[in-house]
Amino acid sequence: MNVAYWIVAALLAAFYLYAGGIKILRSQEQLRPMMGWVDRVPMPVVRLIGTLEVLGAAGLVLPPLTGIAPWLAVAAATGLVLIQAGGISLHLSRGEARLIGLNIALLAAAAAAVRLGTTWL
Repeated sequence: MNVAYWIVAALLAAFYLYAGGIKILRSQEQLRPMMGWVDRVPMPVVRLIGTLEVLGAAGLVLPPLTGIAPWLAVAAATGLVLIQAGGISLHLSRGEARLIGLNIALLAAAAAAVRLGTTWL
């Protein structure tokens, strides 16, 4: 279970570090070609989502790695599940049902991290 958690957590952390980082650092015009939803969501909210994704990535890795409050990894994974649930609902509200495949995969991976992370609680 421990190895499985680290595989899932490392992949999720890499993805969310990148995705969150570009939401924090890039302008709305730079994000629009890859994320059409940024026109519908105010940029401070986009930046907040990016910050939460970066914090979630850190939360998946640092607490279990340091042994300090490892329950935070489960909390971080739960937060990432909620972010993806919000992403799915946003895409569905925009009539973009065909675009939710990645959101579903990320939600499932984060849910797996929640399940695997509970082994050391």
